[in-house]
Amino acid sequence: MQQSFKLSLGPFQGITDVYYRKLFQAHFGGIDKYYTPFFTGIYKVSGRSMRTHEIDPAWNITSSLSPQILSRDANEIILFGKACKDLGYNELNWNMGCPYPRVAKKKRGSGLLPYPDLVEALLDDIKKELPLKLSIKCRLGYEDPHELDELIPHFNAFGLSELIVHARIGKQLYQGGVHKERFAQITEAISTELVYNGDVFSKASFENFQNQFPGIKHWMLGRGLLADPFLAIDLKNACNAGFDERKEKVLRFVTDLYLQRRKASGERLTSLGRMKELWSYMVWSFSEPQTAWRLIRKSNSFETYEQAVAHVFEKLDWVGAGYSRFKEC
Repeated sequence: MQQSFKLSLGPFQGITDVYYRKLFQAHFGGIDKYYTPFFTGIYKVSGRSMRTHEIDPAWNITSSLSPQILSRDANEIILFGKACKDLGYNELNWNMGCPYPRVAKKKRGSGLLPYPDLVEALLDDIKKELPLKLSIKCRLGYEDPHELDELIPHFNAFGLSELIVHARIGKQLYQGGVHKERFAQITEAISTELVYNGDVFSKASFENFQNQFPGIKHWMLGRGLLADPFLAIDLKNACNAGFDERKEKVLRFVTDLYLQRRKASGERLTSLGRMKELWSYMVWSFSEPQTAWRLIRKSNSFETYEQAVAHVFEKLDWVGAGYSRFKEC
């Protein structure tokens, strides 16, 4: 039976890079659309930040990837958009959702949401010259979940390709629950494709959200999928593998990703930091997450990391479900 919904993977700095995306699609799949972690500081197309596998068409499927930019400078957004257009992309995603204070206090990310006049002016300038479609990822607000109300008319007037809304406010970071009622209130006011994001950790939670928001046909997964990479294919009823088979598949995935990142880094230990960021989510799908995290976190060399991973897969069970066993309300 053909599924009537689309699934995206939300961008995570340091985790969902090009290597993760390619290997995830090869080992698991189930995701229809990807977004790059955000680019910023784009002042010339020939700059170092643009010479990267992250948006290189040789490494990416441009039709299913949306490059993301974090900025409050219309000229920077336009420059990045033109460069992405030349590389074969048809959509740019503008990050208005990053909640971290060091970003928000500069009126970037979710820190832009309390300033509708500034957002309107930026959209007016962007619309004049942006050569490809624009989507926006945002939150309900930064300090108040009603801040989005003043922005919706500007989003509608622009004609966004999609609006992705994480149903929290910026100041929450990732704490507390999502504002389900507030999200439901905005669904009728938005004229573009609306994408739901926030706390889809399991098939049960997904079905509850589907019942609450029957008009939503596009869903963005985040922490739930990082914790359990089978989440997308489970939502699409596309995997019948048992726990042992799943554990073997996860081992192959993390091993391939580790080797790819180690090679790409030139054998630098920085590659371990990125693996640890992923593991901070994935440990929740093992039978003893705190034990798994303690072993992984303490590793400080390639040898000790490999020993820790081997111990986790030999001694602990893969039980899946990730956050849904610990963090769903």
